[in-house]
This record gives sequence, structure tokens and C-alpha cells, in this order.
Amino acid sequence: MSMDRVLRFLGFRYATAGLVALALVALYGVASLSRPGGSAGAVKAVSAPVTSAVVVCPAGESGRLSLLSASRARSAGRVDVVETRDGTGVASVGSPGAFWMKDGLKSDQGSYTARASGALAPGLEAERTTHWPGGADRGLAGTRCERPGTDLWFVGPGPVAAERIELYLTNVDAQPASVDVTGLSGEGPLDTTDGRGVPVEPYSTKVVRIGDAGDGLGDVVASARDLSLRVRATTGRVAAAVRVRIDEGKGIEWLPQAQPPATSLVVPGLPGGDGRRQLLVAVPGEEDARVRVRVVTAKGSFAPQGQDVLDAPAETVTALDLDRALSGKPAAVRLESDRPIVAGFAAERGADVAYGAAVLPLGADGGAVADNRFDASLILTAPEAGATVRVTPVGPSGPGSAQEVKVPAGGTAEAKLTAPKGAEDGFGVLLAPSSGSGPVYAARVLATGKGDDGLFTVLPVDPAWTTMRMPPAADSQRALIP
Repeated sequence: MSMDRVLRFLGFRYATAGLVALALVALYGVASLSRPGGSAGAVKAVSAPVTSAVVVCPAGESGRLSLLSASRARSAGRVDVVETRDGTGVASVGSPGAFWMKDGLKSDQGSYTARASGALAPGLEAERTTHWPGGADRGLAGTRCERPGTDLWFVGPGPVAAERIELYLTNVDAQPASVDVTGLSGEGPLDTTDGRGVPVEPYSTKVVRIGDAGDGLGDVVASARDLSLRVRATTGRVAAAVRVRIDEGKGIEWLPQAQPPATSLVVPGLPGGDGRRQLLVAVPGEEDARVRVRVVTAKGSFAPQGQDVLDAPAETVTALDLDRALSGKPAAVRLESDRPIVAGFAAERGADVAYGAAVLPLGADGGAVADNRFDASLILTAPEAGATVRVTPVGPSGPGSAQEVKVPAGGTAEAKLTAPKGAEDGFGVLLAPSSGSGPVYAARVLATGKGDDGLFTVLPVDPAWTTMRMPPAADSQRALIP
């Protein structure tokens, strides 16, 4: 082939490529100009109503599963509860606002999955509770059934303070998931490759023993008294739950999921009564955090004497005793930090333990708690403006009489829960802040027995999930040119 023919051939190829690029640019430009409004301004995120929901309830031991939807809609909807691994049906619920519970559920497959659609999906709440009045697992324990996610946080005891810590990882999807489990302790980060790349097969639950297995961070966690766990799915998504047994006959509990790292947090639901109360603060970043601490009780908000500022080292978990500041009164703790932190609490009372975590305030759609029995109460905190919360019990036969709970500005109120007629064995509650109320943070306390034989559990209340944020979308050349 002659040189001039080669040059003509190459020229034709580059000319063709140039024409293709020019056509793409022209197409993109026409699309931008023809867009409604004719402006290339930023596109904001939008909210869309929730039309389907999936929550996972850890199993293993015999206990109760409860469901309640906070939805106000009266259109068609459905919730199906199944065993996660094989899809064996447990129950189907088809009435919006209906309460359902079942005792004696025990699954060797590790978890149950509740899938909701239509009117029952917005505000769906489910809870798994166990009550053992005696034996090695003596205690009252409860956990909210959580939606699968990709980045989950927990704060609680380490192996020095707990005889057994089990992390339940559940994959409800058809594709395998891979999870990295990392941790922080009071002495610093738990630097280990153990816990990385933990596989979770489709429709299965993997139980990881923290400190007792390689995928549970191995021996490096053995000396930790306080522990923060991060569960991050690198492939797929998982639901996670952490079960703690302090020692034989000395209390069991589930750790609630904590809010992701933030510089402003509220930890509600520290219960009243005797026993130790500890605030737990984890600093996941590489810089130390300076944290302002304020306790919010029925008498108002104040900085505990000598504990108004907590200097928390980077990549550690720091414990702060609050017994003297609380004086046995129910409370919340408000934290303002110059670095993102994760926070929760540990409480002891009678023969049992309970744990709490920072949560978001109840929104306009309120919140719900699916299981209430024994001596049940709500701890409500309004750290800024005052609030009024309408609390409606819901039993198998429908809602009962509502009560209005007033929460003073910068204060905490405790409200006893009364079962509707015929629902003394268990009922749900709906929480709805009145219009004009300030932000309200909530937790539910269950208790049974007295003195040294008393058992209890605390459940932080998340705002009802009724809408979801859709990510912003805008025109981009990257949609056409890789």
C-alpha cells in the first residue's frame, strides 16, 4: 500500500471519529436546550413515597415477633413474614394500621424477613423480643427489625465486659454479599485483616462470634472492654444485629444500631432507677474529638459537673460514667462535637443490662413501637422547643384511647403505657408529635420484676420511614461518553 493511500485511510478514520464526537456533543446540547425551563441549573434531590419495605428480624432462640404499620392510608397493602432461608410462611397481614404478634417463634435458620407492599409499607415496624426469667440466658431483650444496608454502626461492650458477643449478618437478596467488619476499642483501633471479606450467601444468616473466630476480628479484640463495630458491605447489602450475653444468668440484650458518625447527636432513653449508667462515645476519625455533654432530664438541660467536656481520643471508644449526674432519673444526653462521633449508652438494673444509641428525631409522620407488655413506658426528650406527642396504643382489635404527653422545652418526660382492652399480653403504640412541636427523641422501656430480680430492655425509636430521598440527576456528557 502506498504512503499516500495510508495517509488517506488514517485521515478517513480520524475524520469519522471526529464526526461521531461532534454528533454526540450536538445531541447533548440539543437535549440540554430542550429540557423544560431551558436551564442547565442544578437538579435537587426529591422525595418519593415508600411503596415497598423489607425488614429482617434475627432469630436463633424462641421469642416473640411483632408487627405494626404507622401508615394512615386505608388502601390495599400486605406484609408477608417468612423464614429467610427457605421462604416458609409465618404470617400474612393485610390491614393497614393492624397489630400482629406471635410467640414461641424459633428458627434454626437465623432470621425472619418481613416484606411489605402498598399501604402497609410506609412506617412498617417490627420487633423481636425474648424473655427468659431464669437460666444461662436470663434476661429481657428486644431489638428493632432493621432494613438491609451497606454501612452500619454499633456501640457496646467488648469481650472483657461480655461473655458472648454475636453478630448476625443476613442477606435477603439473590446475589452473594461480602462484608468488612472493623472495630474500635478503648485502647484504639483493632488493626487486623480478620473480619474482612466475610461472605454471606443469598437468603441466609451468618452468625459471627466476636473475639472467638477469625471473621469476628480474632484475638486482637479480646482485651476490649468497650467496643464499636462497623459493618460495611463491599458487595451487596446486609441486615445486621448484635446480641450480647454478659455472663451466665447476668443479662442479655441486643445492641441497637447507632446513627452514623455526626457532630451533633442525641442519645435518648437512659432509664431511671438504680444501677450503673455509662455514655459510650466512639471517634472513628484520625483526629481527637472535643465533645460538649449536656444531660436532659425532667428538671431541664444541664452540663454535668466536671463532665461538661469529654476529650475523646481518635479511633477509640471512651466511656463516661453518668450515675451522679442522673441520680436515678430517666434522661437523654445531647452531644456537640468538633469531630464526627458515634454514641450510645450502657445501663445496668437489677439482674439485667440494656443498651441505647443515638437516633434521629421523630418526624411529621411520627414513629411506632411494635411490642409493649409488662411495665412499658416511653421516655420522650425535647432538647430545643417544647413538644406534645399523641400516643395511641394498638391491639389485635384495633386502636385504644390515645393520650397526649407534653414534653417541656429542654426537658424529658416519661409516660406509662396502658394496653387497650383485650391486649394485656402485648400491643403496639403509635407516636405522633403535634404540629408546632420541637424535635422529639424517643425510647421505649420494658421492665418486669423488682429489685435484684428485675429485668428490663430499652429500644430507641426511629422516625417512621414513609418517604425516601431520590438522588439528584442531571444531564451529563458521561451519560453518553464513558
